[in-house]
Amino acid sequence: MNTQFTDQQKPTLVNVIAWMTLASGIVNLFWGLGLALTGLLSIIGIVCIPVLILPTVLGVFEIIYAARLMSNPPQTVQPSNTLAILEIVCILVGNVFSVVVGILALVFYNDLTVRDYFARLNGTLVAAAPQPPASPTVDLVPSPANEPDMRVDPLQDESTLVTEEEAAPFEEPRSPEDETPKS
Repeated sequence: MNTQFTDQQKPTLVNVIAWMTLASGIVNLFWGLGLALTGLLSIIGIVCIPVLILPTVLGVFEIIYAARLMSNPPQTVQPSNTLAILEIVCILVGNVFSVVVGILALVFYNDLTVRDYFARLNGTLVAAAPQPPASPTVDLVPSPANEPDMRVDPLQDESTLVTEEEAAPFEEPRSPEDETPKS
């Protein structure tokens, strides 16, 4: 048992994940039992019972996982992406509530505070090495403020300097044929 973590409070999103998973587990438990009992009414349903009972099995696993998340003192537990994905797959048996819970659980598992909580809980938090502050860059050769901006023309010899005024593109005057009358 990890005793260093018993006095710290769980993040709100971890509690939300736990309660959503518990609710989804209960819904899946009854959903799967309802599907299985409905399946017993027909010959085709009897053949499909192994598929129809899967939400019940998922519901049991969700209830166990939610109980571990809610336990006090907290137990070492990893974020269960597998349960969240299986909740999304419950759309195949028509359970939309589990789909919403699965999507929200995956989103909440990617939250920084939830990741930090699970990392601290499992003892896998790696302290980041302190970074030295970035030193400001200093221009060692100051440019004169009063001189015009001099550029090297790439088509000419490197020793030939072209001023900014000379490097400006030449604009041709417009001819009267270019202008079209507005109608």
